[in-house]
Amino acid sequence: MFSDKANTIFREVIEKYHEKDSVDQEFNNPYTAEENLIEHLLYRKCWIDTVQWHYEDIIRDQNIDPVEALKLKRMIDASNQDRTDTVEYIDSYFLEKYKDVQPNTDATINSESPAWAIDRLSILALKIYHMHEEANREDASQEHQMKCKAKLDVLLEQRVDLSTAINQLLEDIANGEKYMKVYKQMKMYNDDELNPVLRGNK
Repeated sequence: MFSDKANTIFREVIEKYHEKDSVDQEFNNPYTAEENLIEHLLYRKCWIDTVQWHYEDIIRDQNIDPVEALKLKRMIDASNQDRTDTVEYIDSYFLEKYKDVQPNTDATINSESPAWAIDRLSILALKIYHMHEEANREDASQEHQMKCKAKLDVLLEQRVDLSTAINQLLEDIANGEKYMKVYKQMKMYNDDELNPVLRGNK
């Protein structure tokens, strides 16, 4: 099933990142776009999410230098754009894969595309990894560990449900019971013409 592949790759990415646990480390994708396109995209997607997760940790440091904070904010903005672009590439993969499927006359549309559901699955993998760390942190109180263990149980259940929903959506699309209709995110804040501040600085 597709979600099994995605969850395996997400675990691979997160574990690889934490070998060095640095936002500055070099990114190397073991999957080539030519031979393993969807694996390549999933790996890249989760790597972006993992680095950004740690950007968000760093910028919340109350003692961070304001100049460094502004620099980091720009990096988070760029990461968000990269994340959105990669999600859209994943949807393009599915559009191409199912392009010859003729939807049934009573086919319906889903509230979100496959790739945006996969986006949530990638973030969920990060929540699970870090909540597991907290549930087993030796310097934390037993109360903290127990609370995090309860949260972890919920996250694991959520992953099962979301994985099942993604698999079902893809099956429904393949069978013509659902059809894909993808809208570009059309983010405005990075566009020189759409953001009035950027436009005014030109």
